[in-house]
Amino acid sequence: MRYAASEKLEIIRTVEGSHLPTKQTLDMLGVPRTTFYRWYDRYVEGGFDALADISPRPKSVWNRIPQARRDDLIEFALEHEALTTRELAVKYTDEKRYFISESSAYRFLKEADLITAPDYVVIKAADEFTDKTTAINEMWQTDFTYFKVIGWGWFYLSTILDDYSRYIIAWKLCTTMRAEDVTATIEMALTASGCDQAVVRHMPRLLSDNGSCYISGDLAEWLGDQKMDHVRGAPFHPQTQGKIERWHQTMKNRVLLENYYLPGDLERQIGTFVDYYNNQRYHEGLSNITPADVYFGRDKAILRERDKIKKLTIRHRRLQHQKQAA
Repeated sequence: MRYAASEKLEIIRTVEGSHLPTKQTLDMLGVPRTTFYRWYDRYVEGGFDALADISPRPKSVWNRIPQARRDDLIEFALEHEALTTRELAVKYTDEKRYFISESSAYRFLKEADLITAPDYVVIKAADEFTDKTTAINEMWQTDFTYFKVIGWGWFYLSTILDDYSRYIIAWKLCTTMRAEDVTATIEMALTASGCDQAVVRHMPRLLSDNGSCYISGDLAEWLGDQKMDHVRGAPFHPQTQGKIERWHQTMKNRVLLENYYLPGDLERQIGTFVDYYNNQRYHEGLSNITPADVYFGRDKAILRERDKIKKLTIRHRRLQHQKQAA
């Protein structure tokens, strides 16, 4: 049981004024003698203020990140303002070859007043797609989203996303949402992935919602000719296509920061973001590596290198602590 400083002083006064022996008085109060005498020594030496509890903090922590590294991280963050703390920690580790965890990065940025709002999204485990893929080109997700070009009207973006790597294989800006727009995008994906020429065990499955263009007989016939199976998500359950829905949200948050007056301007901006998303953006769902790294098989080597950097960093911190303690 912890006592406040005022309670400790009251116990000391009670023992001092008691006509009973100290041990008997303390037994009645339920306070061990060793505890009482520790309080009493502190009180005699430092008065009432010395009775306050002292936080049991170690004098030094071997794994403490040096101040120079903290300052360097802050400078790095100011140079990469668009990155979240998660992306910042990973990018710092990759480029500086010094491991800093996401929680440490968040704490340092918070202390520097550079954190303005939470940069994470909480989802339920039940919202995840249950039949997860295990390799690239096993299943492709596809969907449309829309943009307005001022003076031109609505345009529709058709995308093919690889379910396993989240890599954007192909995309096409269309003026309609018809079956032929879907097949044109899939043909681009087949060419880009090499599935139209390579000998594969099975063609990618196509996952879509139940939009009119996806349930048309023309699309079913075309997919049959390509020997591609078609899976459609349950109505009113967009989590089934959660990866491509998330792609739409991420992409629009960046692309829609501007107004567009020519379709070509919109197309160039989408192309720029697709390149960034595929090749530069660290994806949390992919152990903080890019979709291109997974799609082209570089992921395992990158994760091994990061693990090596982490071990070397921790070993260096331990050695530094030992030198300072010697």
